[in-house]
Amino acid sequence: MTTVDRKDFCPRDPYEDSPQGIGYGVTISAPHMHGYALDKLEPYLKPGMKALDIGSGSGYLTACMASMVGSSGKVVGVEHIRELVDSAKRNLQKSHSDYHQLEFVAGDGRLGYEKEAPFDCIHVGAAAPVTPQSLISQLKSPGRLFIPVGEQDEQQWIMLYDKDENGHVTETKWLGVKYVPLTDVQNQKKIYG
Repeated sequence: MTTVDRKDFCPRDPYEDSPQGIGYGVTISAPHMHGYALDKLEPYLKPGMKALDIGSGSGYLTACMASMVGSSGKVVGVEHIRELVDSAKRNLQKSHSDYHQLEFVAGDGRLGYEKEAPFDCIHVGAAAPVTPQSLISQLKSPGRLFIPVGEQDEQQWIMLYDKDENGHVTETKWLGVKYVPLTDVQNQKKIYG
């Protein structure tokens, strides 16, 4: 997080330790949550590894992941709102135009990104009511999925899914959280304009 300046990705109060709105009902997570995510994913963000960031929003965490995997790695940020994809690309150009290992794409993150699978790790920045099996299937062996799970009006938990070298998956309920929903673009725009 020290190599990517949050102010390039967050228009207001970039260093305040709380989620900040970036439009369309989307938030950039609080800095402490980004720190938690990067800490839990760090074993799978080594130079040369491949990562997927679903709900990439402003592009900040995606850029942090790209910094960790280095120029020999690959990070894909998937965001279903085209305007946020374009904004993330502009944000990246402010100080990290040399991050050729990073790609932002518009798409339904609930489906992952089969084109570049499998991934050493997958981060999801919105809460799914249940964990999409498509994401677990796109993990390498070994690999890790970091995802908030739970209905919008109920308790949500960060769940860690670890796939071992034999493809066996274990799940760990890690931290109680409150995230925006992982939904389709039509619902997102209908609810939040």
